Amino acid sequence: QVQLVESGGGLVQAGGSLRLSCAASGSIFSINAMAWYRQAPGKQRELVAATATGGTTYYADSVKERFTISRDNAKNTVYLQMLSLKPEDTAVYYCNTVTYFSGNYYPMTNWGQGTQVTVSS
Repeated sequence: QVQLVESGGGLVQAGGSLRLSCAASGSIFSINAMAWYRQAPGKQRELVAATATGGTTYYADSVKERFTISRDNAKNTVYLQMLSLKPEDTAVYYCNTVTYFSGNYYPMTNWGQGTQVTVSS
């Protein structure tokens, strides 16, 4: 089983930036693709970005050109660089290992605590 710990969230003004980190431990040999999700109050958790070991990436339309997902395999860490943040980006952000099947990404690991991102207008 993989354990995931997210960090890097905080309060930022609109237009600001944050860099989230997700450290993975445990059965890390099983990790292929990793992703960031977010859940805003009263909304379902949604996929924000994903990256596979081969470098393939996916971004939700709402974050394209603003967010960048990257990974450091030596550190077993995945990052989410967020630029030009908007109030609608306010959410709890979670990372997870994912599998890609039939055009969709599916989370594979128990969810961690997440990290809160709050963007003020």
